[in-house]
Amino acid sequence: MKDFFKYTLATITGIIILSLVVGLICVISLVGMAASDSATTQVRDNSVFVLKLSGSVDERADDSMDFLSFLSSGDMESAGLDDILASIEKAKENEDIKGIYIEAGEVSFDSYATVQTVRDALADFKKSGKWIIAYGDEYTQMAYWLASVADQLYLNKTGMIDLKGLGMKAEYDTGLLEKLGIKYQAVRVGKYKSYVESKTRKDMSPEDREQRMAYMQGVWNRMLKDIAESRKLTAETINQLVNDSIVAFANQQDYIEAKLVDQLLYPEEFKSLMKKKLELDEDADINQLSLKQMISVKGKKQDDGEKIAVYYAVGEITDEDLSSFTGSGGIVGKPVAEDLRKLADDDDVKAVVLRVNSPGGSAIASEQIWHAIKLLKAKKPVVVSMGGVAASGGYMISCGADYIFAEPTTITGSIGIFGLIPNLSGLITDKLGVTFDDCVTNRYTNYMENLVLSGNNADELRIMQGYVDRGYDTFLSIVADGRKMEKDQVNEIAQGRVWLATDAVGIKLVDKLGSLDDAVKKAAELAKLDEYHTAPYPAKSNWLENLMETENQGSYLDAELRNILGDQYESWVFLRTINKRNKLQARLPFSTRVK
Repeated sequence: MKDFFKYTLATITGIIILSLVVGLICVISLVGMAASDSATTQVRDNSVFVLKLSGSVDERADDSMDFLSFLSSGDMESAGLDDILASIEKAKENEDIKGIYIEAGEVSFDSYATVQTVRDALADFKKSGKWIIAYGDEYTQMAYWLASVADQLYLNKTGMIDLKGLGMKAEYDTGLLEKLGIKYQAVRVGKYKSYVESKTRKDMSPEDREQRMAYMQGVWNRMLKDIAESRKLTAETINQLVNDSIVAFANQQDYIEAKLVDQLLYPEEFKSLMKKKLELDEDADINQLSLKQMISVKGKKQDDGEKIAVYYAVGEITDEDLSSFTGSGGIVGKPVAEDLRKLADDDDVKAVVLRVNSPGGSAIASEQIWHAIKLLKAKKPVVVSMGGVAASGGYMISCGADYIFAEPTTITGSIGIFGLIPNLSGLITDKLGVTFDDCVTNRYTNYMENLVLSGNNADELRIMQGYVDRGYDTFLSIVADGRKMEKDQVNEIAQGRVWLATDAVGIKLVDKLGSLDDAVKKAAELAKLDEYHTAPYPAKSNWLENLMETENQGSYLDAELRNILGDQYESWVFLRTINKRNKLQARLPFSTRVK
């Protein structure tokens, strides 16, 4: 018995000591990683910035992913547009960096405008006299559009270029829902407000087809123009090539003859070419800087002059934080409105640039944010810079600014409102035989239950339609007030229609085509600032902070689900969280993510 207690005590003591040692090692490792993460990268002479096109590119990187990606691959699997643009600018300024190498791979972007913005930054980089070269085993369509800006473009001898044109395949679940006895009831304003059609139709409405085709054709024309100019071809030649064949299945030599690439090389041959370009011996190493390293490279001091706040409004607009359901935060009405009020009261901030990249969402939360922007504008200039999409609720929060910039391929407009409610009476009552009876104090006490469970709810739908009509009227008034237009003028171009920014300028929804930098310059002009610097809001939390926050633990799974579900991801998230959403929605009818 004495031995039993002795061995038991020894085991417990050993476990405690082991736990303390492991805990100490973890703390030391975390501190070391944190220190490494904040350390400045030293750039060696004759270096190359390697822009690897892999993973996903969004408006701002999800820093909560960095730690998990570090453990799995030692590099980031997601990148932020802000980080990429800053890194390209630092590479342009740094004398030790001789050029940029674009390494093509499997990459997705949150929008066409994101691809174009990076491409435009690379084109600006070339003005410094430095070179850009690109190489890949395979170029996806978006990767090729971006990489075509390079001075020389190379392909693996067995590689491919998947240039094919733009298209959308919309899914309609109405037939499946009918078999299940489920019917979705849509209340909407705007003949182009097509979000509800995937649950109420079996095919694309003429209006939805019209707006989608106008948008895609506008983007495709821009892509053809960019590629043609860089490759010294004509847009018509490239378009004909795509029409006549499946380019991805072409013989590699055909790419040379079509002038889509400069040379076919195996990886080791390309490496030798790189060394010759850098005037290195064959056995020398190439000094390479990844995006992760470039983020830590010290840039020029940019904190002189007055402060202009750049506030990032990115993601879906919601009434409450849905990150525990979706793995991503988005634009939450009350916190964002409070942030904007703080910026209004901050005397150090002389102007605000609102960077909007949002398909919309809750109409109520959108109006809250719009109101906060209106109060902010009363105290200091507010300029909007639209990213990939600023549509529906995303447009509502934009239109209150003093001035609006958009990228040429930005999606905007979609001024409309809808509500979408499932009716389960066909499944629950007709198929399963479950019936209901009411005991209420007032006529509409169970209005939501009637909408979902009763086949006799025309009265409730009529009242809800009135609610949606009033919401649309409010939306029109907000746009008319912000854009200095008559409400009837707005109604003519609204109706839920999606507009490409190049068209939106002509109908006064956007003031000018331009970048985030253009928006900052305009804000400085309106604030009458000669010297200024920018400060991003809200501040990013680092990976260690995100690791400790339980609400961010869904981000990794969220990214994996996005990869698995593809185009169906947005619909899955919407349905998964439908009971957490406002009854009134102002959101884009389709996903903007592209590969």
